[in-house]
Amino acid sequence: MKDSIRVLVVDDSVVVRTILVSMLRSVPGFDVIGEARDGLEAVEMVGRLHPDVVTMDIRMPRMNGLEATRQIMRTTPTPIVVVATSIYESDLNIAFAAIEAGALTVVEKPKGLSPEDFEAVRDQLVTAVRLMADVHVVTLWTPERQMPDASRRPITPPRPVVRPEMVAIGASTGGPGVLHEILSKLPVDYSLPVAAVQHITPGFGPGFAHWLDSITPLSVGVATEGERLVPGRVYIAPDDVHLTIAKGGMVHLENSPPLSGRRPSVTRLFETVAASYGAKALAVILTGMGDDGADGLVALRRSGGRVIAQTEESCVVFGMPKVAIDRGIVDQVLGPGEIASLLLALDGRR
Repeated sequence: MKDSIRVLVVDDSVVVRTILVSMLRSVPGFDVIGEARDGLEAVEMVGRLHPDVVTMDIRMPRMNGLEATRQIMRTTPTPIVVVATSIYESDLNIAFAAIEAGALTVVEKPKGLSPEDFEAVRDQLVTAVRLMADVHVVTLWTPERQMPDASRRPITPPRPVVRPEMVAIGASTGGPGVLHEILSKLPVDYSLPVAAVQHITPGFGPGFAHWLDSITPLSVGVATEGERLVPGRVYIAPDDVHLTIAKGGMVHLENSPPLSGRRPSVTRLFETVAASYGAKALAVILTGMGDDGADGLVALRRSGGRVIAQTEESCVVFGMPKVAIDRGIVDQVLGPGEIASLLLALDGRR
């Protein structure tokens, strides 16, 4: 962890900039080194000041946050935290497009000046900036980037393949763009249901699901209690509850305590999929910090299910896949495009 995190704050509103700067300076360990009023200023100041983290507004004159993110990631790769409102669909679409372009996460923009609002948003902002400051980002990742052949290797001896009846996916930092790449390659009549836990700032789950639904062939929505999994639909875990899958492919949302500090937990999803589907489950662990998902993959692997991990080269953060690989519970390590190809190959109608 850095002794002092150097932050560039980007927002066209002087009021919002003042609030964000105040939030960051209200806790030790942050040094706000500059303020930019639009995307053009942000790109220039990142190149000149080399901050550790950028907080990026979405709607700005001259150049918006999406284009600024694209240019920064092409020229001076820097951890970017998008600051957006969670109530405007258009803003959410731009925010998640910025994450796909290389930004690391999204947090809520201050809505009011009450002490409760200030503290809640400040805690989100401070936590996100502190965590993202330690992420090593590289030049703009694109789906077309080719992975080295060495990454396309089986980790354990090949096992007889049982065609799965469902796919479970876990992701954290960097996950939205990877999920988009994978799901966008699956046809609208895909024969398997997909359940996914994506760690995301509370309040942004519905917007994330809507964004995926609008740009992929599959139907994507936030999972609801008691619905049954159907082919060709993607079920996204809601905010602050565990997404579990019961016998018969029924969704059950649990308010049980967090696992390893996470709710929804990837591990909890994988555990219940293991119990309900056994060898007929395929689990995919994608980019993200920490070890969430690993214990659930142990259970799924023991039940006969198949486990796929994302390659280090294609991960924004190689934490969650690495833990699974190091435990020896992964069948294959694949890039996002290869994961999509595998999911297509396991579709019994193709």
